[in-house]
Amino acid sequence: MTDTQIFEPDGRAIPFVDEGDGPVKLVLIQERGLAADILGVVSHYLAEEAGFHVLRIGHRADALAASLEESVEDAIAVIDHVGLHDTWIGGHGFGGTVARAAVAAHADRANGLLLLGVEEADIPVAPVIPVLIIQGTDDVVTPPANGERLQATVPERASIKTVVGDHLFPMTDPIETAVLIEEYLDWD
Repeated sequence: MTDTQIFEPDGRAIPFVDEGDGPVKLVLIQERGLAADILGVVSHYLAEEAGFHVLRIGHRADALAASLEESVEDAIAVIDHVGLHDTWIGGHGFGGTVARAAVAAHADRANGLLLLGVEEADIPVAPVIPVLIIQGTDDVVTPPANGERLQATVPERASIKTVVGDHLFPMTDPIETAVLIEEYLDWD
């Protein structure tokens, strides 16, 4: 797997992993408070097997103290640092909430929104943007009902897929998660 790098805009140390160089660009923002590599296998599969360019963004050390707006600024700073444009932006749990807020604020920079477990958040889905929601069937942290409620707000643009498991499904079933992403984006 690719090594973690640190980007330090204004002294904030934001970890990220940039791998692959394919035409499909995907940003994955991890859940805060979990192991830094929770999305590592999903990311690596998409980069190596599906030919995606995947930018995986972590959280700064004081992530629990950072506001949603600060987390969005961090993600956008890393995306700009790497030079990605026209990318799918997604994340797991709180990382998905950051992605949702980033896409709502910067819809012109996103091709779509990917949510791995949907937090309950009062953030409207950006206009026109397609949305892929992947839920763990037994997730009590981000229950499937959250994804269903979000999907109901934009039913013509949002799809829900499920993986058997709890909130850690991207780690416990990374290949199934990655294949769902690959098939939805249909870039084979």
